[in-house]
Amino acid sequence: MPTSIPKARLAARPFGYIITRAQAFGPAAFAREEGEGRPLGPEVIAPTRYIYMDVNQIVSVVVFVAALAVIISEKVHRALVALVGAVLLLSLHVLSFEQAMGHLDLNTLGVLLGMMLFVAVVKLSGVFEYMAVKCAHVAKGSPWKIMMLFVLLTAVFSAFLDNVTTVLLMGPVTLTLCKLLKVNPVPFFIAEIMASNIGGTATLIGDPPNIMIGSAAGFQFADFIVYDAPVVVVILALLIVTFYFMYGRKMRADAQATEEVMQLVPADYIKDRRLLRISAVMMALVVVGFMLHGTFGLESSVIALGAAGLILLISRESIEHALSQVEWTTLAFFAGLFVIVGAMTETGVIGMLAQGLVDVTGGDVFLTMLVLVFASAVVSAFLDNIPFVATMIPILISMEATGMDVTPLWWAVSLGACLGGNGSLIGASANVVLSDISKKNGHEITFVQFLKVGFPIMLGSVAVAAVYLMLRFPA
Repeated sequence: MPTSIPKARLAARPFGYIITRAQAFGPAAFAREEGEGRPLGPEVIAPTRYIYMDVNQIVSVVVFVAALAVIISEKVHRALVALVGAVLLLSLHVLSFEQAMGHLDLNTLGVLLGMMLFVAVVKLSGVFEYMAVKCAHVAKGSPWKIMMLFVLLTAVFSAFLDNVTTVLLMGPVTLTLCKLLKVNPVPFFIAEIMASNIGGTATLIGDPPNIMIGSAAGFQFADFIVYDAPVVVVILALLIVTFYFMYGRKMRADAQATEEVMQLVPADYIKDRRLLRISAVMMALVVVGFMLHGTFGLESSVIALGAAGLILLISRESIEHALSQVEWTTLAFFAGLFVIVGAMTETGVIGMLAQGLVDVTGGDVFLTMLVLVFASAVVSAFLDNIPFVATMIPILISMEATGMDVTPLWWAVSLGACLGGNGSLIGASANVVLSDISKKNGHEITFVQFLKVGFPIMLGSVAVAAVYLMLRFPA
C-alpha cells in the first residue's frame, strides 16, 4: 500500500491534507483534502500522523488548563473560577447554551442538594454528636484508633451509598469529635476522602463510573464484588498503614480533653428524641433506596431529594434553616466544572484522548489494560471521570465486536477511573464536598496540600490495582 500522497495532488494544494479528529488515532488514518472533508481513497495514507485540532478544541483545552491553574493558585475561589470559565466558553460559542445544559449532571447536583438538606435536618436531633461521643468511647479516646474506625466506616458506607452522601454524613461526626478532643480535623478529612473513593470502587453502586460500566458490559452487583472488591480490601489496608506512618505515630490528643470525652454520656447529646427516631428510620430508608434505586427505575437524585422533602415534611423543621445550611458554592463549582469539561467532550477532545490511549497499544489487550488503568486514573484525577468513561464505553464495545476479549479492559477502566479520584482535590465529588465543609469550619484544605498527599497515594493504589490485574488476567 502506498505511503505518500501523489505529488500532483500535493502540488495543487500544498497544505492539502490533514488528519481529521476521528481518524487521527484510528488504525488506518486516511488523509483528507483540507476544506473538503473528502477521503483521498483507502490507498492513500498520510505520511505524517499528527493531531489536527480546530479552534474550538484549542479554546476548550486552554480554558480548562487556565481554570485548573487558577484553582491551584487559590487566589480566586474555585466556584467563581468554574463559573467564569463556563460563561467564557458560552460567550465564545464553543458550545451552545443547550449543549451546556445537557452537560450539567443534574443527578449529581440533585444528590448533593438533597443530602445537604437531609443532613441539615438530621443534625438538629443531635445524632452526630451522639455518634461522635460513642465512637470516642469505642476507640478509648485515641485519635489514631478513631481515624481507623472512620476510614473503615467511610469505605463501607461508600460501597453501598454514593460517596457524597457518605462524606456528608461522616463530616459532622468528624468535626464534632475533633473539637471535643482538640485535634486538627484535616488529616481525618483527607483520610475519609481517600477511603470514600476507594470504598466506592468496590461495588456496582459505589461510584457512577461503575454504574455506567455495569450497564454497558452487562455486569451485575456480584461481578464487582468478585473482581473489584478483593483489590479494594488490599488497597484499603495499605492506606491505613500509610496513614499510620503519616499521621498515626504522631497523633496525640490533649490528655485532659480525652479524659473529659471519656466521661461524657452519649445519650446526653440527643437534643430531639422524636426527630432522632424519624432520622433513624429515614436514614435506613435512604440506604435501602440508594442500594435499590436501579431496581425501582429511579435516579439516586430522586431518592436524595425525596428523602429531604419527606423528612422536612414529617419533622416540620424550617426549610429556610435547611436551605441556609446548603453548600451553595460547592453546587456552583460543580455546575461550572460540568460545563468546562462538557466543552471538551462536545468538541471531541476527550474522545481524542480516549481513542489515543487505546490506539497507542496497537490492540494488545494486556498492554492496553495496563495503559488504561493508569491513564484512566491520571485523567480522572483532574477531569470528571463520567465523560471519560462515557467516551471509553463505545470504544471498548467496538473492540469487542471485532472478537477481542475486552473483559480485562472494563475492569481496568473501572479501577482506574474510580481510584483516580484521589489524585487531586477536584478528582471526585466527595473531595470537593468534604473540603468545603472543612473550610467552612475554619480548616482549609488547599489544592496543593491535598495534591502532595493524594497524588502519590493514588499512584500507589493504581500500581497495586495494575499488579492485581496482571495476576487476574495474565498475558
